[in-house]
Amino acid sequence: MPHPAPFPAPVHVVQLTDAHLFADPAGTLLGLNTRDSLRHVVAQVRREQPRVDLLLCTGDLSQDGSVASYEAFAELTGEFAVPTRWLPGNHDEARVMAQVAPALVQAVTDIGAWRVVMLDSAVPGATHGFLEAQQLSTLDDALASAGERHCLVCCHHQPVDIGCAWIAPIGLRNADALLQRLRGYPQVKALLWGHIHQEWDEVSDDLRLLATPSTCIQFAAGSEDFKVSEEQPGYRWLRLHADGRLETGVQRALDFEVKLDFNSPGY
Repeated sequence: MPHPAPFPAPVHVVQLTDAHLFADPAGTLLGLNTRDSLRHVVAQVRREQPRVDLLLCTGDLSQDGSVASYEAFAELTGEFAVPTRWLPGNHDEARVMAQVAPALVQAVTDIGAWRVVMLDSAVPGATHGFLEAQQLSTLDDALASAGERHCLVCCHHQPVDIGCAWIAPIGLRNADALLQRLRGYPQVKALLWGHIHQEWDEVSDDLRLLATPSTCIQFAAGSEDFKVSEEQPGYRWLRLHADGRLETGVQRALDFEVKLDFNSPGY
């Protein structure tokens, strides 16, 4: 009697976000060396995730938008040697990102039974986010042509209220336009972002809403005014199953000692 065909393996995804690297290797935020913290997070991924099929880097890879900072990010994450996608955040320079790593700045990636869509929500010279008409058109086309593929959509800015009053004004200003589109396509299983330097995981109308800790400093959850946490930096892992199920979790670099200097230049 023949054995049944094996169920297709899930796609193993890792998200890194908000590294805030500087051109200067000694660059710090609140006294924390951002290259050092990213290095520890990458090492944690290597220890815990024996298989990575796709690496998603969701903005603020750089603090100063410099060529050297993006080259450093590419070097520190390049050891995974897997397909990698970048999108810009409010601290990034999209033109410089594309100059350093043109192959990594792609909007649509098909892998396994899934389609991953990367949206640029950055507004030049501003901290808040907004999806321009071209980005929404890219999303419309990607979803309409996805066929039977399940979809994961990524951006940088948060599209929902996360209970931090000071962060609310710097979120995605046209979030309704995005969420309305996503809820019109049942194959969209999750929306993934960065920016808020903390973990978020909720389900709204069957859509999984996910955010991930920074690879450097963390913002305190539920804070009215700007406040940082001394939690360790981290990353998110995702398992994208062929039947549309999504498993995910956040892991932190527990061997990284967070020592903040509140008298040094801040975020």
